[in-house]
Amino acid sequence: MLLPGGGDTAHVFDDFAPKLTGDFHVYGVTRRGFGESGFAPLTSGSDTFGDDVLAVLDALDLEKPVLVGHSIGGQELSSIGTRYPNRVAALVYLDAAYPYAFDNGKVPTFKEISEVGFPQPPPPTDADLASFDGLRQYSMRVLGFTYPDGEVRQKRSVTPDGRVGPARRFPGGSVLTAGMKRYVDISPTALFIVSSQSPGQWAEASADPVIRGQITALNALLERQAKAIEDAIPGARVVKLPRANHYVFLSNETDVLREMRAFLDRLR
Repeated sequence: MLLPGGGDTAHVFDDFAPKLTGDFHVYGVTRRGFGESGFAPLTSGSDTFGDDVLAVLDALDLEKPVLVGHSIGGQELSSIGTRYPNRVAALVYLDAAYPYAFDNGKVPTFKEISEVGFPQPPPPTDADLASFDGLRQYSMRVLGFTYPDGEVRQKRSVTPDGRVGPARRFPGGSVLTAGMKRYVDISPTALFIVSSQSPGQWAEASADPVIRGQITALNALLERQAKAIEDAIPGARVVKLPRANHYVFLSNETDVLREMRAFLDRLR
C-alpha cells in the first residue's frame, strides 16, 4: 500500500506503482483532505492519519500488507508501526524518516532543518504553463525527472483557455503535522531509503555558494537522522542514495525498486 507525501495524492505513484504490479497487489491511498478524499477535523492528532490507513485496510480486508510511505507518509507508517505492529508485514520509508516519523531526541530538529532551508528551483515560465505537458517538461528540464500527469492535474487548476492555473488549495494541508508525536518504538521490519535531498539538475549546475552550502548542510542533517535510526533500530535497513531528490522514487526509480525488491524478497 503506497502512501503519498504531504500535499500529494496517490496519483504521484501513477508511474511508479505499475513497476510493482508484476509481483504484488498494489494500492494507493490519498489521505483525508487531499485530492478527491473527503475531509473531517482530526480527532487524535497525527494518529488520525494512521487510523485512516487502518480503516482502509479493514475496508479492503487486507491482512498484514507492506506499507510504503513517502515524505510525511512516514508519520502514518510510524503511527501504525508503534501502536499496531501486528497489522503490517513491513514498513518502507521513502525519504520519510524525518522527526515526524522517528524522534528519539538525537535527530535534527525541525528548527535546524528550517534554518538550513531547501533550495528552490526557478519557477516555471509563462511558456511552461501553457499546458500540462509543458509543465511536466519544465520539471524534467529543471529537476531531471517529472511528475505523473495525473498528479499534476490533481494539484493544479485549469484556466478557461486550457492553461495551467494556480495550485489547488486542499483543506488537509493545514493539519498535516497537527498533534505531531515523537515515534520511537517502531517494531515491524523496516527499510529506510534516505535521499541526499538533491534539488535537481538546476542546483547541481549552480555555482552559487549559498545553494551549495544549503545542500551540504542539509546532507549533514540527513546523515544525523539516518545514524540515529541505525543506532536505535538495529534490525532496520537504512539505504542512503547519493544525488537523489526528496521524490526519491521518481528521481532514482531504479535504485528504489532494486532496494525494495531485495528487502521484500527477504520477507517471503
